[in-house]
Amino acid sequence: MNETSPSPQPELPQPESTPPVSRRGLLLALREFLRNPWAIVVLLLVLLLAWQWYDEHSRMSALREELATRLRDSDADSRDARLVARQAQEAVREAQTRLGQLDSKLAESQNQQVALEALYQELSRNRDEWALAEVDQILTIASQQLQLAGNVQAAVAALQTADQRLARADRPQFIPLRKVIARDLDRLKVTPNPDIAGLALKIDQLITAVDTLPLAGDERIAASARTPAAALPDGFWARLGAEVWNEFKSLIRIQVTDRPEPGLIAPSQVFFLRENLKLRLLNARLALLSHDESTFREDVKTASAWLANWFDTRSRATQAAQTTLRQMSASAIQIELPTIGDSLNAVRNYKVARDRAR
Repeated sequence: MNETSPSPQPELPQPESTPPVSRRGLLLALREFLRNPWAIVVLLLVLLLAWQWYDEHSRMSALREELATRLRDSDADSRDARLVARQAQEAVREAQTRLGQLDSKLAESQNQQVALEALYQELSRNRDEWALAEVDQILTIASQQLQLAGNVQAAVAALQTADQRLARADRPQFIPLRKVIARDLDRLKVTPNPDIAGLALKIDQLITAVDTLPLAGDERIAASARTPAAALPDGFWARLGAEVWNEFKSLIRIQVTDRPEPGLIAPSQVFFLRENLKLRLLNARLALLSHDESTFREDVKTASAWLANWFDTRSRATQAAQTTLRQMSASAIQIELPTIGDSLNAVRNYKVARDRAR
């Protein structure tokens, strides 16, 4: 294989080197340029434009920096606002939860209040019923005491107790009842009140003293026991004559008295005499309590007559018993007593009207 020699390359012309511009030439060119007034105007315009560009560039840089700062501040504020918004949302949710709990508690408290009001009304009605029942019972007992025993003081105390019970209830609807009770109370206070209890106590004392009252026969025995025996003289005939004379004097007794001779009773009948006298006094006591004035006076009169006939009227105990019987015989035990039917009817009518209103 034949080797071919490379063909010779044509030589390229070398560029001519430009001579460097000298400083003097620049100065001359600048001087020539400044001599032209339009060139100065152009130069001033160029400088003014450069200054404006620099100033605008500075302003834009400051504006960008300020905008960046504000954007950073805005981002921080936005983050804070989002944090505050989340906290506010959490607070709102918590407040809503609490509000729901409060609503439920409020509803529960309202239900409890309604239940309490209903319970209070029920208790109030029951308390009024208890008060009326208690007053009715008190007035019934007072009426029985007044009609059966004629005990005005017990009836007055019962009416006062009933009025105080209604006053403690402090109910305006009880005012008419209290007015009726006050009228009955005023009528009872002006009613003459015989001392039935005092008379009954005196009769009891007489019954107790019957066993200790001396009898009229006891007076004779005591008088004979108090007569001293005459001294017998010395000598047979003198003593015999004195004994005969004493026996003769015992056969005849002369007594001057200003009252009837009391009756004699056998010792075996003394017990029955005292017991019958007690029974008479007990009958007088029963007649006193039942306000049977005729029976009471008859029994007192009979007891006084028995004391005069069978008991020693010279004894102080017998005289005191007779004085007590005379005082009781002069006492009036039959008095027209008022009733408290108005108060009873008012209470019972109010209870009936209350039951119908339910």
